[in-house]
Amino acid sequence: MTATLDIRRLSPHVAEVWLNRPEVRNAFNDGVINELTAAFAQLGAEPDLRAIVLGGHGKAFCAGADLSWMRGMAGYGWDENRADAARLAEMLWTIWSCPLPVVGRIHGDCYAGGVGLAAVCDVLVAAEGVQFCLSEARLGLLPATIGPYVVRALGEQASRRYFTTAERFSASRAQALGFVHEVVAPDALDAQVAEIVAALVANGPAAVKACKQLVKDVAGRPIDAALRDDTARRIADIRASAEGREGVQAFLNKREPGWR
Repeated sequence: MTATLDIRRLSPHVAEVWLNRPEVRNAFNDGVINELTAAFAQLGAEPDLRAIVLGGHGKAFCAGADLSWMRGMAGYGWDENRADAARLAEMLWTIWSCPLPVVGRIHGDCYAGGVGLAAVCDVLVAAEGVQFCLSEARLGLLPATIGPYVVRALGEQASRRYFTTAERFSASRAQALGFVHEVVAPDALDAQVAEIVAALVANGPAAVKACKQLVKDVAGRPIDAALRDDTARRIADIRASAEGREGVQAFLNKREPGWR
């Protein structure tokens, strides 16, 4: 337990990271940013961990930036704003580059920087009634640090609209756009998250990490000789690994693999 996060272990293989500022709808400040960066760096390095769930206590997943923090930033000069934004960028990068799959549990409001937090997750499960909003333009700002992740997750064309209009959009719209994977009733949210986590944990731990990295490395690349050679090398590496051999033998012999 830390000041702004509630970190729980469901099992040796699964961790939950909860934003724990329900009184401000889990709006983040420099403390939250620093603690999220440290938490995901540490969890991502743990050898037995296989999945992380990111959620928020209270009525909302994350309402963006904390108002008190924004008041403090109002007097910042360029250098201070640049340093502050760099810390946020590092936090997002740390979660996005975490080698373990991150499942986002989204409920209530998910605004501004909260959309950025959702975008760096690998799987998103949202409750019916969730409202997303990239609200920065209403304040005369722009979603710059979260932009690269949101554009990748939401799509370029949808991002053109919602970056510039700052309109709210629903969980069902987010699902139709490919941003959210599952939309369920609020009372089914935890069960759906648990089902996805169970699926992740049932797979080869090294294979899951390699699959996550594969998507990042091949997305947007031309399918040329270099990419074909790279993917051939990757499958050869994992087929020859202890986990790959165990998985294939377990399948052929109709038994459970050792990692289960």
